[in-house]
Amino acid sequence: MPTSTITLGPAVGRPTPQQPASTYRSAAQAHRDARASHWDRIAQKMDSWTGLGGYYHSRLRGVYQFLIPPNSRVLELGCAAGDLLASLEPSVGVGIDISKEMISRGKERHPHLKLIHSDAHEIDLDEKFDFIILSDLIVDLWDVQTVLENIAKLSTPRTRVIINSYSRLWEKPLTLAKRLRLSRPMHRKNQNWLTVEDIGNLLCLSGFEMMRNWSEVIWPIRTPIINPIFNKFLVRLWPFKHLALSNFLLARPTPRRVEREREPVVSVIVPARNEAGNITQIMQRTPEMGGGTELVFVEGHSSDGTYEAIEQTIAQHSDKRCQLLRQTGKGKGDAVRLGYTHATGDILMILDADLTVPPEDLPRFYEAIRSGKGEFINGVRLVYPMEGEAMRFFNLLGNKFFGLAFSWLLGQPIKDSLCGTKVLWKRDYDRLAATRAYFGHFDPFGDFDLLFGAAKLNLKILDMPIRYRKRTYGSTQIQRWRHGALLMRMVMFAASRIKFV
Repeated sequence: MPTSTITLGPAVGRPTPQQPASTYRSAAQAHRDARASHWDRIAQKMDSWTGLGGYYHSRLRGVYQFLIPPNSRVLELGCAAGDLLASLEPSVGVGIDISKEMISRGKERHPHLKLIHSDAHEIDLDEKFDFIILSDLIVDLWDVQTVLENIAKLSTPRTRVIINSYSRLWEKPLTLAKRLRLSRPMHRKNQNWLTVEDIGNLLCLSGFEMMRNWSEVIWPIRTPIINPIFNKFLVRLWPFKHLALSNFLLARPTPRRVEREREPVVSVIVPARNEAGNITQIMQRTPEMGGGTELVFVEGHSSDGTYEAIEQTIAQHSDKRCQLLRQTGKGKGDAVRLGYTHATGDILMILDADLTVPPEDLPRFYEAIRSGKGEFINGVRLVYPMEGEAMRFFNLLGNKFFGLAFSWLLGQPIKDSLCGTKVLWKRDYDRLAATRAYFGHFDPFGDFDLLFGAAKLNLKILDMPIRYRKRTYGSTQIQRWRHGALLMRMVMFAASRIKFV
């Protein structure tokens, strides 16, 4: 039986003072050779293999297809014959595997992919990728941290790393299944059964930030009716999720402030309906940020002369960069989308014209997104004490409930889903708008539309606490019971499109 020998480069592994470098390198080399030989043997049996792992791998493909849009630049480490990578329809698909036999078969099956016989510890690529995948690879690696440090060099600030790894709970069942030839056998010695916390810590040490983690697949055998119940629903719920076979982690490079040739321009979208008494304050109190601030007023069928008030205020402040749009549709969501369409800035902000969120807080949002700490900044009214009568009791309860629901749905902390102030990059909004049909067009507020889209794009959502003020002009346009029922329907719909997929 032929074997593959992978020669270690100088950067692989970390010998300890008690373990001489030559001994350590020999152990690492033996570990790598054994696994290369093992997967070569598995590759030679692939055409005739009959096991029960087909459903598991099919489910993994579905999860990755949900996370990674077609035409992305994708690198997969431990790609085997490249079947998962090919299913993602990448514009650039690069796969690396330690098994020469796997790569040989992969090139025959997927000639459009770039498949490389190499060791993940010694990646030698001069490319950057949108997504980097390590699917069931960590269990086999000699030095996980070295591999993660290597892929950091292939990442941009917007790269997403997706890892799935077996749960340690399944160590004995998987060992038994492989002995019974019900699934592809793993190498029997020195497997890495790492917890989510272990992997998260290694990501942190290697220059990455774990954004979220979740569980997949309780029942790995193809069984009608049982598969969707167990693997789409129960696996999302406590305590059943702790029985899952696979742990998924989504990470991004640890953010660093990027120096730019110019500071980004900020467009502040101001939906305004019956807010004539607040327009002058909005103009006077909204600060200049970054490379400049553009105010985009969107007036929505007011009966108190709001449109005329905006016209007059703009004329009095000719030094300000402003636009005035008249809404043709209905609802705040429609107004925000109209404003986004006409905005010329690099960063998009929403400022409610009722001034319950002070314009003076907007530079905090700017700094959070400009620094890369977040890619979607979500205002939160529920941290600091509110000014008296700023929010009615049942509205407060509703906001707390929907915050909990969204945190569970999106897998990222969302303390307040309905705060009007939300901030994202224009380039991300354009991507979000292009895929809006996935969630539909029934959000009259715009908040859910943006949060759902940000989660689907794997953006880092960051809560920004603000002090919520009471109105000084006009009255709220929220109808708590009717709108609350609509929001509940939207949450249920989103669950079917994000959580239970």
